[in-house]
Amino acid sequence: MHVKKTAIPDVLVIEPRTYTDDRGFFYESFNQSDFCRATGLSVTFVQDNHSKSIRNVLRGLHFQAQPKEQGKLVRVVRGAVFDVAVDVRLGSPTRGKWVGQVLSEDNKLQFWIPAGFAHGFLTLTESAEFLYKTTEYYSPEHECSIRWDDPTLGIDWPLQGAPIVSAKDSAALAFDGSKDRTV
Repeated sequence: MHVKKTAIPDVLVIEPRTYTDDRGFFYESFNQSDFCRATGLSVTFVQDNHSKSIRNVLRGLHFQAQPKEQGKLVRVVRGAVFDVAVDVRLGSPTRGKWVGQVLSEDNKLQFWIPAGFAHGFLTLTESAEFLYKTTEYYSPEHECSIRWDDPTLGIDWPLQGAPIVSAKDSAALAFDGSKDRTV
């Protein structure tokens, strides 16, 4: 496994070692001890999620507030998405900054999004199936959302027309860049 830091060093791109031949491919999508050794992190995953979205669906930007913050290890098993992590940690020098990465069934990349980051993605292909492991259980009372198109964040989504956004995501709050507010 190869680990690459992004412009926000706590967010990582992970490339698994893939074995390919004329029959197809094999790779170990997750190994706890290899993950901890390669990333230097000591995390435990407690929940796996699987979603499917059609082209141009934009989900996010979601996160859970303290004390139920979630770290996420995400990957795509079918199709492709543009995946985004936004630092919303109070007092962080990169608060309000974002990084994006194309994840696809072809590149097999994974994205580590630490606790304290909002997360969202845009489906780039006819459909995409998205898997993610979380370090905390889903907690509806701690769930928060930031508008995907917040001008303060200025995320450069690779949109082709208007995205398909849920009513909940359309009603999300604007980001407050101050160092002492959660959203």
